Amino acid sequence: MMPLDSTAPAPPALLDWRVEEGLLPYPQALAAMRTRADAIRAGEAGEQVWLVEHPPLYTAGTSAKPGDLADPGRFPTFEAGRGGQWTYHGPGQRTAYVMLDLIRPHGHVRPRDVRALVHGLEEWLIRALDRWDVRGERREGRVGIWVADPAAGTEAKIAAIGVRVTRWVSWHGVALNVDPDLSHFAGIVPCGIAEHGVTSLHALGLPVTMAEADLALRAAWGEVFG
Repeated sequence: MMPLDSTAPAPPALLDWRVEEGLLPYPQALAAMRTRADAIRAGEAGEQVWLVEHPPLYTAGTSAKPGDLADPGRFPTFEAGRGGQWTYHGPGQRTAYVMLDLIRPHGHVRPRDVRALVHGLEEWLIRALDRWDVRGERREGRVGIWVADPAAGTEAKIAAIGVRVTRWVSWHGVALNVDPDLSHFAGIVPCGIAEHGVTSLHALGLPVTMAEADLALRAAWGEVFG
């Protein structure tokens, strides 16, 4: 694994891991993230990783192009306010909202460094996938985590990343495809990349449960963020 930074990690602050039951409406997630980020900034709440599933929907990042929404009437669409382009969320996909105080370092992730945060989120996913001997990789010029897709003989995206940082508190996060309906991605050009597809752990022949995915994410977190 590529080291993130040679600086000695700071002691971790209290981190709240929360698993949301059921399918969470997207507007409710946005409102809760804003509230939590404000409370973290004010010193009134601890940092949080919030693990959720959403009903089928499309979200537009700040760089989303209208033409990349191929099927506008298929599912509800929302302005996310995060970076990036169009993303699908739905059942079988583990979305992890990461709300951190970036004033301080987190493990090997430097403070006040958004690029280091994104690199750390990528590394987190890569190390979680490694639990199932899945080689997740970065690609220059392409957002997300990519894997070889033996069925198609190509490579495909298995996880998306989109963050927002407001006054040095992060929100939004990552989305790992555990077992979503991959046909639902056809309504958009995911992250503006038309020439490569999407895949999931189940599509790779790994019948991972959502609970097992959560355990892998939690175990890999400390390796990156301390």
